[in-house]
Amino acid sequence: MGIDPGTQVMGYGILRVLDNKPSFIAMGVMELGKYGDHYLKLARIYSRVIGLIDEFLPDELAIEAPFFGKNVQSMLKLGRAQGVAMAAAISRDIPIFEYAPLKIKMAITGNGRAAKEQVAYMLQKILHIPDEDMLPQLDASDGLAAALCHFYQSGITTGDKKYKDWKDFVGRNQDKVKK
Repeated sequence: MGIDPGTQVMGYGILRVLDNKPSFIAMGVMELGKYGDHYLKLARIYSRVIGLIDEFLPDELAIEAPFFGKNVQSMLKLGRAQGVAMAAAISRDIPIFEYAPLKIKMAITGNGRAAKEQVAYMLQKILHIPDEDMLPQLDASDGLAAALCHFYQSGITTGDKKYKDWKDFVGRNQDKVKK
């Protein structure tokens, strides 16, 4: 399970890994802007993450680490949102793995500065997600990207091959690239 934390919109994505192959299960968003009180938002995040864990029974949680911004108050609120999501996972004994936004983008697109739209496009291609399952809120695909990044960071294996990262995978599979 992957989460893109936020105080206005929080995205999540669920992958299934069978025979070391990831497949898309679900993604979505928690709309938090309608809650005026920050503490109500935190309560909603906690209860929704618990609900997702109870519904999908993930083995691990990958979460995007907050990036450093100029607004300290925004950073504090974002950190609280991330912490509450992590507390929900901890309460269900789910191991947590944090990834920087640049690391997630690099894992999915090969470019740490990729736009959110590029990440969503690559996820759709990699995981064979039908157009109708793609959501307009890019927070959802960002949550799914955290989950796929974690799968890649856990060690990409195909048969007896093990890849250390995306560049290694691409470099060793040049013969399979269509020109």
